[in-house]
Amino acid sequence: MILSASRRTDIPAFFGEWLLSRLRAGSVPVRNPRNPAQESRIALSPETVDCIVFWTKDPAPLLPKLDELDALGYRYVFLFTLNNYGAMIEPGVPPPADRIATFRRLADRIGRDRLVWRYDPVIFTPEMTPERHAECFDRLAGALGRCCCKSVVSFVDFYPRCRKALALLGAYDPDDAVKRELAGRFAESAARRGIPVEACAEPLDLAGTGVRPGSCIDRDWLSQVCGRELKLRRASGQRSCCGCAQSVDIGVYGTCRHGCVYCYAARGQQATGKGANQNGVIAPEASMR
Repeated sequence: MILSASRRTDIPAFFGEWLLSRLRAGSVPVRNPRNPAQESRIALSPETVDCIVFWTKDPAPLLPKLDELDALGYRYVFLFTLNNYGAMIEPGVPPPADRIATFRRLADRIGRDRLVWRYDPVIFTPEMTPERHAECFDRLAGALGRCCCKSVVSFVDFYPRCRKALALLGAYDPDDAVKRELAGRFAESAARRGIPVEACAEPLDLAGTGVRPGSCIDRDWLSQVCGRELKLRRASGQRSCCGCAQSVDIGVYGTCRHGCVYCYAARGQQATGKGANQNGVIAPEASMR
C-alpha cells in the first residue's frame, strides 16, 4: 500500500506529530470526505505500507522527526511544491528563500532520488505572465537542480470552489499555444540542470515540448525507491488524465493553514459532531485514538 500524506492537507507542515502518533499506534482512522459519519481504519505497519508519499509546501517542521520515522522502519518520499507566488496567492506559505533552504536541507538528509519538485499549479494573472513564470522557473531550477530527481508541472484547474478567488486575482486561461511554449521553456531551463520535467494530470498535449506525461505517485519511481517492483494499479477516482498509482489518502480536508487561493481542498467536509475546529471542520487531531 502507498500511503498518501496527503492530497487533503499539508501533514508535514502542520500535523507531523499527529502522523507519528498514528504510526506508533499502527493504524489511522480515515473519514469519507463525502460522508463524515463513515469511517474506516487503515493498518499502518511497515509491512503494510510500502512507501509514504508526503505532499507539502513546507516540510521544515517534519525534518526533526525523520530520525524517528526512519527508526520505525518506513520508506518515504517527498513531493515538494515550490512556486514563487506572493502572499496574495499563498498567504500562509513561507517565503521562497526559506523554502529553498528547506529543500536543500531535505535533499541533504534523504537524497535527491527521493525528492520531487512540483511547480504546480501554473496560474496566469496580469502579474504572473508567461514570461514571469519562465523567469521564476529558471531561477528555481538553478537553485534546486542538484536537489531533486525531477520536476512536475501542471496548469491550474478552475475548480468551482476556487473559481471566484482566482477571478479576483485576474486569473485567466491562455491559449494552448501559450501553454505549450511555456512548457518548452520549462523543459529547456530544467534540462540545463539535468532535471527531467513531467506534466501532472494535464489534458493538454505537450508532445514536442520536452515535457513528458507523468504522475506524482509514480509506480516506477516508487519501485526504485523501494528496491523492488510494486504491483500498483492506476488510481481510481482521480481525473481522467491522472496517471498516479493507487494510494490511500489520510488527513482531513479543510485543515491546511496555508490558505492558498487555488486550493481545491481548502473547504472540506462539514463537521457533524465533536472535534470540529472554528471553521466547522474536523481536524486530524480529533481522530487520534
